Amino acid sequence: MLFDFFYLVSELKRVPRKGWKSKVGIEHPESVADHSYGTAIMAMVFSDLRSLDTEKILKMALLHDLAESVTGDFMPGEISKENKMSAENEAMKEILAKLPENIAEKYQNIWDEYTMADTKESILLHEIDKLEMAIQAAKYSSEGFSNEKLGVFIDSAKKEIKSKELLDILDTLLYK
Repeated sequence: MLFDFFYLVSELKRVPRKGWKSKVGIEHPESVADHSYGTAIMAMVFSDLRSLDTEKILKMALLHDLAESVTGDFMPGEISKENKMSAENEAMKEILAKLPENIAEKYQNIWDEYTMADTKESILLHEIDKLEMAIQAAKYSSEGFSNEKLGVFIDSAKKEIKSKELLDILDTLLYK
């Protein structure tokens, strides 16, 4: 049972972040696992800086895109938000069913909190998710990919991020 869970989780390393490929033309973009790692590191640091529940936000960061090991990476506008949420919730149930019930329930609660985006940790993680994407866009820009095409990702981050600390980092990216 645990083997099945770990095997499925490892699929995230093989799921490319689709937006980079289709919108920017990056042939071998980062994987969802790459993105999740960067998001988790940022979540750990910002959670500690804000004295939030760092253990919970780290679990949330590691779980936040786990459903994509089953669904793949959906781009905004590719399917409706409702259908995306439904597909991801079903995928998470399938994934978490491979764990002992007591652990699966704890992770399901953290996933539900993330999707509701109504706690300090979940709100922060949604913003960090966008900031990590913007940082990746800056990295791709430094590798010579189109700033015009990458601007879509930066603009998306600008719209979603409300936290002053995160906006300051985003501004740093814009003026590099």
